[in-house]
Amino acid sequence: MKAVKANRRAALPSANRPPPAGNPNRILAALPAADYTRIIPALMVVPLKLKDVLHKPGEPIKDVYFPGGGFCSMLTVLEDGGMVEIATIGREGMVGVSAVLDGTRVTSAAMVQGETEICYQMKVDAFRREVDRHGAFHELISHFAQALFGFVAQSTACNAVHSVEQRLARWLLMARDRMGSDEFPLTQEFVAMMLGASRPTVTVVAGTLQRAGLITYHRGLVKIEDGEKLEAASCECYHTATDLLKAVTARPRTSES
Repeated sequence: MKAVKANRRAALPSANRPPPAGNPNRILAALPAADYTRIIPALMVVPLKLKDVLHKPGEPIKDVYFPGGGFCSMLTVLEDGGMVEIATIGREGMVGVSAVLDGTRVTSAAMVQGETEICYQMKVDAFRREVDRHGAFHELISHFAQALFGFVAQSTACNAVHSVEQRLARWLLMARDRMGSDEFPLTQEFVAMMLGASRPTVTVVAGTLQRAGLITYHRGLVKIEDGEKLEAASCECYHTATDLLKAVTARPRTSES
């Protein structure tokens, strides 16, 4: 896996702090004003580039990330170096939620699959201090952790019982939602790795979706042409997983006293 460039993760000047309002990350945006204002000094804006590796298996978490766009994949890494995606995380969540466990070493990798110029990086010590206040931040992180567990469980079931065509349709829909666009970069090699399928199988399935007018694919770019039909070609896992994540920030939070 390609390591993240060290200078990209270095501390940035105060000009790269997030704005006091209008944060595009939904967890941060759902915080009461007092809580959000308190953690702003602990957040730094960093870009996420395609295939950046944020966390590696077996290593302790040093930073957590709150994407403001794009998305990251949680990956199980096999002994032969192969990787299978178990979840995707975009602006609705955070990367590194297991950091709530002091000193934990991650068991999965976290890799950027959709680029963004806006991601909020937080040192793990600052993250744990805020969680330990047991206020609105702790509540949101706890609810996201529960939703992510449900997401992983749903993905496991999906990979076991649904067809590659259904799973590809689901993945494309979730990528569209995170990227905020019907068109985004995608290679068949990457899709095969994410879905745990062979490249020839992905080629056949992608061709089927393209001939049906649901997508177009050319030179590493995919475009969703008919979102409604693509949803019909997907499985219930798309809506189930989406609803789980939306519920995290659905209720207003009250600032701690």
